[in-house]
Amino acid sequence: MKKLLLGTVCAAVMASAAAVVPAHAQSKGSVEVMHWWTSGGEAAAVGVLKQDLESKGVTWQDMPVAGGAGEAAMTALRARVTSGNPPTAAQLLGMSLRAWAEEGFLGDLSEVAEPEGWDSVIPEPLQAFAKYDGHYVAAPVNIHRPNWLWSNAKIFQDNGLTPPKTWEEFNQVADALKAKGIQPLAHGGQNWQDTTIFDDVVLGIGGPEFYQKAIIEADPEALGSDTMVQVFDQMRKIRGYVDPNFSGRDWNLATAMVINGEAAMQLMGDWAKGEIIAAGKVPGVDILCTTAPGTEGSFLFNTDFFAMFDVGEERKPAQLIMASAAMSPSFQETFNLAKGSIPARTDVPGDKFDACGKQSMADIKAAQEKGTLMGSLAHGHAQPPAIQGAIFDVVTNHFNSDQSSADAAKALVDAVAAAQ
Repeated sequence: MKKLLLGTVCAAVMASAAAVVPAHAQSKGSVEVMHWWTSGGEAAAVGVLKQDLESKGVTWQDMPVAGGAGEAAMTALRARVTSGNPPTAAQLLGMSLRAWAEEGFLGDLSEVAEPEGWDSVIPEPLQAFAKYDGHYVAAPVNIHRPNWLWSNAKIFQDNGLTPPKTWEEFNQVADALKAKGIQPLAHGGQNWQDTTIFDDVVLGIGGPEFYQKAIIEADPEALGSDTMVQVFDQMRKIRGYVDPNFSGRDWNLATAMVINGEAAMQLMGDWAKGEIIAAGKVPGVDILCTTAPGTEGSFLFNTDFFAMFDVGEERKPAQLIMASAAMSPSFQETFNLAKGSIPARTDVPGDKFDACGKQSMADIKAAQEKGTLMGSLAHGHAQPPAIQGAIFDVVTNHFNSDQSSADAAKALVDAVAAAQ
């Protein structure tokens, strides 16, 4: 999805990208890069990588393709690759990246990954996507965390409330707010937003082992279990805390409701920070960031990768230089300060990041040690598109109807089985 970013960070990134390219830089070829980072801050952050490559003698040919969640970019990419003319690199999410690797279209980055020690700085769950057949085929550039709860600090303070840590507490807080005429939850009625909440509820009620079974493994027993019925029960409660005009609302407009005091909370990923800061608010101070109810100790992730296509020996040297630059600590820091995410490298210092970013960096290390760092279904890191889409349909149908929780759990089992 498109993450909107703040002007002040954009200006800083653009200033960094404006350094003069050394006139003596010897030409080492060019890279053609397809991506959907087209908003101001995203484009400026990518500009830092472009500038770095040009200083090394590599020309950057930009191929931005606008469109939410990259659907248009994926259509353009498929046309390029099937015609035998792949770009040097393309922005991909986890399951899409794996599909391209399985089709045999991606190159081998071992020449830079091994000497630079990527294995020691990239979390293993990300390596599972970045690697294929034992070698790196892509460079991860960020880690977004979808399981955040954003709360308007003033509303909570004025009403003597604290952000809920469990779903039972969430319901109590939401009921208290609703009784005072305050909209408890801002939400946009789009299938990926519905499933972002569903991810949180599955993890928060069932715990990491249940999330692994139901979401990562799509185990039919877990999908149709009493625990899943409880998940849908909670989704029904959440539906009662959403305003009547939620259908079709973009995520950033829901974030604006929390910022403006029109709603108390939002369940959304850390790309919401761009909206918060653009509005002159401080993440972690004016808009509080806490893990989604029941998910403390676990970390759902959503990562963007630069997938490197098999482009032949002539174009490969420039591609390897790009892969190395994308994984450099300096680029990872600059890019993620603009994106609202955290670096894909675990060794980048967190001193320049806001309070929410610092918390995220600490939490991911703890989750990695506990084995609770897991891919987000809603954001393309748990199931291939066919199964993901099947779950989207079931979740959204339940959220927008009076279907019983038991029937929804059964529908989930049937839909996943049909999509496999």
